[in-house]
Amino acid sequence: MDTFVTCAVTGGGETVSRHPRIPVTPRQIAYAAISAAQAGAAIVHIHARDPDTGQQSRDPELFAEIVSLIRDSNVDVIVNISCGMAGDLVLSDAPGHGLAGPGTDVLGPVDRLQHLERLCREPRLRPEICTLDCGSMNFGDGALVYLAPATYLRRMAKHIRSLGIKPELEVFELGHLAFVHKIFAEELLEGVPLIQFCLGLPGSAPAESFVLDAFKQLAPSESIWSAFAIGRDQMRFVALAAGNGGNVRVGLEDNLYLEKGVFADNDTLVERAVSVIRSMGGSILTAAETRLKLGLGRPSPSR
Repeated sequence: MDTFVTCAVTGGGETVSRHPRIPVTPRQIAYAAISAAQAGAAIVHIHARDPDTGQQSRDPELFAEIVSLIRDSNVDVIVNISCGMAGDLVLSDAPGHGLAGPGTDVLGPVDRLQHLERLCREPRLRPEICTLDCGSMNFGDGALVYLAPATYLRRMAKHIRSLGIKPELEVFELGHLAFVHKIFAEELLEGVPLIQFCLGLPGSAPAESFVLDAFKQLAPSESIWSAFAIGRDQMRFVALAAGNGGNVRVGLEDNLYLEKGVFADNDTLVERAVSVIRSMGGSILTAAETRLKLGLGRPSPSR
């Protein structure tokens, strides 16, 4: 049982006020990624935040600063950049104000990838992986709808491929897996599909073992998959995913606590996941070993 660990170090959610050590600045996010890698994570999943407000940011220069700091550390880790921004439609029911309410942030398909294009202008900053959310969904139990229609996703997949980056296909519902099959059959993906099963978010599939089994059965047989669940289910799903032949994701994007009443850090969550996997008789893949498994090229030298 060879397993790679991804650490999602900060996310873009409203967690800054709920945890005293959520990484916000580029230096904090890069340090969190480096610490997670040193604890055993082969992949770090990166969002950027506005250093002044703590809110999620699409600013390409923030992403460039984060990745530059990671590369300069000379710690070997695979960088996975979030492309899940600019699809937020917050529906308004205020009379005379139209459908889009405050907080709406929606761009076209290629415009959602501006930060990737910025990173790819410098070979040493080009990420090896980026995310592609494979369908629209209600996000949470309020008025937020995440928009990712098939026409957008096909254009995004083509553009990501043209940049030489491997997409990690984020699936939150069984219907999203149906779309994965379509773009795989349409040869919009190169190599073996890399899929992330995202469970337990309000509005998505529940964090249950039978749901994980269904996702696994319906994924393309050629695929390499990873899974995570949020909050208190995070470590339970480390064991479930690894025990079912998959890979795992942990980190402060998905869970703020190491145990009840004890705030986690990214490195402590990675250490706990590594311990769980090893206690089951599994081994932890390094970044170099994960690169081989996923068919990735080596990153450009940092200098």
